[in-house]
Amino acid sequence: MTDQKLAIVVLAAGQGTRMKSSLPKLLHPIAGLPLVSHVLATAAALDAQSVVTVVRYERERVVEVVSAQLPESIIVDQDEIPGTGRAVEQAVDALPADFDGDVLVVNGDVPLLDAETLAQFVAAHRESAASATVMSAVYDDATGYGRIVRGDSGAFDAIVEQKDATPEQLAIGEGNAGIYVFSAAALREQLGKLTTDNAQGEKYLTDVIGLLRAAGSDVSAVPVAEAWLVAGVNDRAQLAEAGLRLNALIVRGWQLAGVTIQDPASTWIDLKAKLAPDVTVLPGTQILGSTVVETGAIIGPDTTLRDCEIGEGAEVRRSDATLAVVGAAATVGPFAFLRPGTILGTDGKIGAFVETKNAKIGTGSKVPHLSYVGDATIGEQSNIGAGSIFANYDGVNKHSSQIGSHVRTGSHGVFVAPITIGDGAYTGAGTVVRKNVPAGALAINVAPQRNMDGWVHANRAGSAADDAAQAASA
Repeated sequence: MTDQKLAIVVLAAGQGTRMKSSLPKLLHPIAGLPLVSHVLATAAALDAQSVVTVVRYERERVVEVVSAQLPESIIVDQDEIPGTGRAVEQAVDALPADFDGDVLVVNGDVPLLDAETLAQFVAAHRESAASATVMSAVYDDATGYGRIVRGDSGAFDAIVEQKDATPEQLAIGEGNAGIYVFSAAALREQLGKLTTDNAQGEKYLTDVIGLLRAAGSDVSAVPVAEAWLVAGVNDRAQLAEAGLRLNALIVRGWQLAGVTIQDPASTWIDLKAKLAPDVTVLPGTQILGSTVVETGAIIGPDTTLRDCEIGEGAEVRRSDATLAVVGAAATVGPFAFLRPGTILGTDGKIGAFVETKNAKIGTGSKVPHLSYVGDATIGEQSNIGAGSIFANYDGVNKHSSQIGSHVRTGSHGVFVAPITIGDGAYTGAGTVVRKNVPAGALAINVAPQRNMDGWVHANRAGSAADDAAQAASA
């Protein structure tokens, strides 16, 4: 049920200069999703009446991600007046004029904060009947955070920024997490009083808390269970820390769901990936994007899958695959490279040092060793000899090859596309196939072997090879 009394404001206007990146901070990914997408997914889970996302820096790029993740979000462009207070002021203006519920304000760079924690936070605010509630966290080292100052009774008194804090206040471990929920009416009233009369020339949202307290309104502070839940990402180091924490949660979740993960520390699984019970993931493995792995499959070690489908009981070892499908009971690797468009049928094989691209390999068919298969269709129960090359590019255009079922090709073959090899056909070792091969035929390149007796003695006299040959002749 939609919470008609809740609106959510996502602050996504900042540049994030400490990232030192051409990519906007909020678009840097963890667990396969941009930072802001994690926040938007959490906001969507709360099922609020409205979600407003405030944007500014690299607007078009950010809006593209926001619209893909949460199409119903209202987009608000922050104007030339800087500061979080101004961002929230514009966001509230975008809400229906008669909205009289609660406004939850979250930052777009806090990817680990979950919906359950936010729901409890909103519930605590409503239970207290306060005009505003501040989310806080208890830190081992609160340096850099505004301190939550409480009175003798333990009730919230004020937020004191570090630069303004006394030594006693600096010793406080409870800091402002930068997440708030306000009564809409109280928020509207105080936002209009914000000014840019400060050293930075910004409208600060924290000033609303001070204005509410000065007006005699009740404000409460609710500490979050773990400080890492509200950790913001401001630089690459914090990005890595957040990614590591989230990955540990994802890996543990799959372990509890019945997936064997031998080494969680070296295993990375994106948020959208799906693993069935009794999958085994070996060390050094990355399961990325929307990859789906069915029951009984063994992935790894040292394997990367991105947006792949891995069938029941399949095995992929020491390989890299993107946008590929591996059928049930099929095997891949070691050291295979499956590029987009690869489809390996049930019980098929792509072996050591094989590269495939736009290749459809049928049930039971095998490409065991040292081969390149590009723009090709291979039927069922066929075997492609070691060192085979599908020459699919003529320098201008790509062409396709069609290989039938129960075909056997000799080692070191070259198939010059476009080419068709019929069912049950054979090709000899070292054959360059330039013409279609009928079903059941043998294709060979006629080049009789010629042995030149005495060539080594005549041309390499006195060499070790000559000595060995003379001894063998004697």
